[in-house]
Amino acid sequence: MRILGIGGDNELGSVYLQLQAAGHEVRVWVGNPLSHGSLTGLLTRVDDWRAQLPWLRDAGEDGVILVETASFGPEQERLRADGFSVIGGSTYGDRLEHDRAFGQRELAAVGLRIAPVHAFTSYGDAIDFIRARPRRYVYKYNGSRFGSTHNHVGQMDDGRDIIALLARIERGWSGPAPSFVLMDHLVGVEVGVGAYFDGERFLEPACLDWEHPRFFPGDLGELTGEMGTLVTYRGWRPLFAQTLAPMAERLRAHGHVGYVNLNTIVNRDGVWPLEFTCRFGYPGTAILSALQIGGWDDVIGAMLAHRPTFATHPGYAVGVVLTVPPFPYAHGHGAPDCGAPVLFRRELTATDRANLHYAEVALRGGELVIDGALGFLMVATGRGDDVPNAQRAAYELCRQVVAPNLRYRVDIGDRFLASDQATLRELGWFRPDDD
Repeated sequence: MRILGIGGDNELGSVYLQLQAAGHEVRVWVGNPLSHGSLTGLLTRVDDWRAQLPWLRDAGEDGVILVETASFGPEQERLRADGFSVIGGSTYGDRLEHDRAFGQRELAAVGLRIAPVHAFTSYGDAIDFIRARPRRYVYKYNGSRFGSTHNHVGQMDDGRDIIALLARIERGWSGPAPSFVLMDHLVGVEVGVGAYFDGERFLEPACLDWEHPRFFPGDLGELTGEMGTLVTYRGWRPLFAQTLAPMAERLRAHGHVGYVNLNTIVNRDGVWPLEFTCRFGYPGTAILSALQIGGWDDVIGAMLAHRPTFATHPGYAVGVVLTVPPFPYAHGHGAPDCGAPVLFRRELTATDRANLHYAEVALRGGELVIDGALGFLMVATGRGDDVPNAQRAAYELCRQVVAPNLRYRVDIGDRFLASDQATLRELGWFRPDDD
């Protein structure tokens, strides 16, 4: 295949590297100038993705565009109308992800029960709303303008902490307030369900994931986007049937082609959908690859050929995000130590290399170094028949990486073992032995 990657920060770098290693031709366009150094010396980067379209068209059915972002929907649809094979998303998918209230309305329209979501463009209106309806809230921005560190999960049952936060933001804000939502806080097991949609239907199997978005072990600190995830391709049917499956008709009608993930809270009252990711998630793609037997060319081939299934390993994969400062903050909070070496304590095996998913690194003069905008260095994955074995494999690999001020969480998967697995099994939402 010929692969043209289009994105902002080269977030699918590990996917491109795997495809390249399998013998496919890969070229990548990186929109963010601060990320132009990422994977230099490892991938071919192009300055103008449109100029690559003749190269792609010459490949015929073997030419594929992979889109990383959830802000490229209209362009994807124009490319598909022009005869190109594009995997990434759609205008509809972009809106499902970025307009949180719209996403909730769409879920309600297909029969899912949703928690109250309240949209605002005024901090004062939001403060008045909480005072009139005191309870615990989650504060989230719409769109992609703000990173995950700007979201906030309220801790107080009367909402006073969110009121204080909004008041402080309002005092320092100039101009119109951005669009944001207040979601009623829900208590339960947080679990995501995801699957690849080929434009007609979801491929099987779907996956289940347990994310760890906070910076520090014990779920303390900033919301980073993601510090690590536990995933499996087993036991997915009950949750998938009640969440993503009802969305298939709407995704088909809007021409969506790509990965779709729905994050949920599960408790004794049922399943409560929180938010969509309608693109290849990162580090989710890296972690899923540890369980996909045929590699990314098999998954992409299944989507293009409308083949309903692809092969996966049993058991679990654990992925751990390895970071350096200033992560989780972007430019304005300093810069990563670009040019600093990344070393390994021992010679890496082929299995090690397959489970180290490079992100903000580059190859310069034969030496692997840090290079990128955020300090999101790489992801280490481990696979096992059970969670403890997957954890051991992932963390043994983490310990081989040496870089200045390297940080990562050491508890990915612990919450699942301590409580989440038992709760989901008791409530009938997780039956891995059925697959």
